[in-house]
Amino acid sequence: MKKLVALVALAATLATPAWAAVQTVTLAVPGMTCAACPITVKKALTRVDGVQKVEVSYEKREAVVTFDDAKTNADALTQATENAGYPSSVKQ
Repeated sequence: MKKLVALVALAATLATPAWAAVQTVTLAVPGMTCAACPITVKKALTRVDGVQKVEVSYEKREAVVTFDDAKTNADALTQATENAGYPSSVKQ
């Protein structure tokens, strides 16, 4: 039984890259002009592989995205919103 547990632990360690980390980025999305726009932005972002959570605020004109940086990056996120018709940029 101990060998099985050790094997499972080893497999889980090797399956996940050691350098992968969960990142959170805030995107400025100034082109959202109506209350329905955040729905489109959120849908575009959630379709990006590696995205774990998306919160879009129409009032602030921004999207807060939590993602696995081994699967995607901020450039892919901004490209996704642009492809949906809402260009965005990373807020500093």
